[in-house]
Amino acid sequence: MAAYLEACLEEADGDAAFVAKALGNIARAKGMAQVARDAGLSRESLYKALSGERSPGFDTILKVIGALGLKLHAEASHT
Repeated sequence: MAAYLEACLEEADGDAAFVAKALGNIARAKGMAQVARDAGLSRESLYKALSGERSPGFDTILKVIGALGLKLHAEASHT
């Protein structure tokens, strides 16, 4: 999961909807109902947030990342 999400983050180039869709793919693999419960969201709102059609709020992203058993960290850019 973490490696897939990391690869998607590198490929996304700032596209939040792309990242949301990647999180949606992971959530579906884990079980959307369980991820929704763990994130404190309704299943319907989770599907909408992670559809890739819109950019979910950062609070939703953090809840989903936590529900997936992942954590967010920052790293210095090498540009």
